[in-house]
Amino acid sequence: MTVAHDNYPTRLDHAIAPVPRVDPAVWGDHAHGPLGQAELDAYAERGYLIRPNTLDEQWLPPLRQELERLGAELEADDPRVIREPGGGIRSVFEPHLLSDIVAEVISLDTVLPIARQLLRSDVYIHQARINMMPGFTGSGFYWHSDFETWHAEDGMPAIRAVSCSIAMTENYPFNGSLMVMPGSHQTFYPCVGATPEDNHATSLVSQEIGVPDRDTLTKAAEQYGIDQFVGPAGTALWFDANLLHGSGSNITPFPRSNVFLVFNSVENELAAPFAAQTPRPEYLAARSYQPFGE
Repeated sequence: MTVAHDNYPTRLDHAIAPVPRVDPAVWGDHAHGPLGQAELDAYAERGYLIRPNTLDEQWLPPLRQELERLGAELEADDPRVIREPGGGIRSVFEPHLLSDIVAEVISLDTVLPIARQLLRSDVYIHQARINMMPGFTGSGFYWHSDFETWHAEDGMPAIRAVSCSIAMTENYPFNGSLMVMPGSHQTFYPCVGATPEDNHATSLVSQEIGVPDRDTLTKAAEQYGIDQFVGPAGTALWFDANLLHGSGSNITPFPRSNVFLVFNSVENELAAPFAAQTPRPEYLAARSYQPFGE
């Protein structure tokens, strides 16, 4: 895919002003899926939407068992397993290719049609992972926009992707639940610093490249404020690819785990990375565009 112009420059050698978004936040309307116009308007304004009861109670025990099985069965040196600095599992990538149950969740009427509606196209899984934040030892994720990484290191040209984070455990305000800056998705924040070779090998544990500086984050937080995703297991958080978000560490006894799904439009095919020498591995950024469910 040839891209004539980069609308979202980043990983620069000097700071530049924030860049207004040029892509729609919502591509479809109420006729294209299960979300009503009020929900679509709220998502367009805030950049996120919380959907209770995305998974019925019957799904939760087998899914939790699958999470435990994947964590226990995958080899320690499997690159799809990302570990905490202290040794515990932080994330498991490609769970939908390792578990029929996770793949089935993606096809549910409460999941796939929403992705298709927000992006107004067929979609494929750009990335999927299980995020685990065990009690006492789970470390947080620093403030960032996912699209900045997907653009810089994967070659995603447009902001036409959406993430769905489904709670497998209760997400409390105090156990490392996700924080978002509502409305920040309408601005792209270019970052300073070249992408190191194989940056993903360290960034998945502690991200230092591709994050806004503190002054930028302070101004963004003052402008947009901070909301937090809380809710019982089975609740889903849908959020825009460019929304600034992050989470604190979990020092409570209460673990937090989420199934994290990234849907990209089949019309938003990955190009060469915009700010990296080589694309990230397939398990981090799928480069096949077969629509999910076909």
